Amino acid sequence: MNLKTKDLNLIMIYLNGWEEESRKDPGGKVFRAWKNYPFDVLNELERENMIRQYPKSLIVTKEGKTKAEGLMHQYLKV
Repeated sequence: MNLKTKDLNLIMIYLNGWEEESRKDPGGKVFRAWKNYPFDVLNELERENMIRQYPKSLIVTKEGKTKAEGLMHQYLKV
């Protein structure tokens, strides 16, 4: 898989996500996004511990948020 494809999908997941209350950890927060991305990209990001997949949505891990923010600086100069 092309590294840029994976990086840009992680950025898009991050930009389209939102923070909400955790269902498993009362009082905790999670960063969630809908699962509208190529499955091979999602599977690779999950193997790298950037996301956790659920049936219709996904959670961006702390590592994933940190990486996405860094990639935004790298690619988008934000």
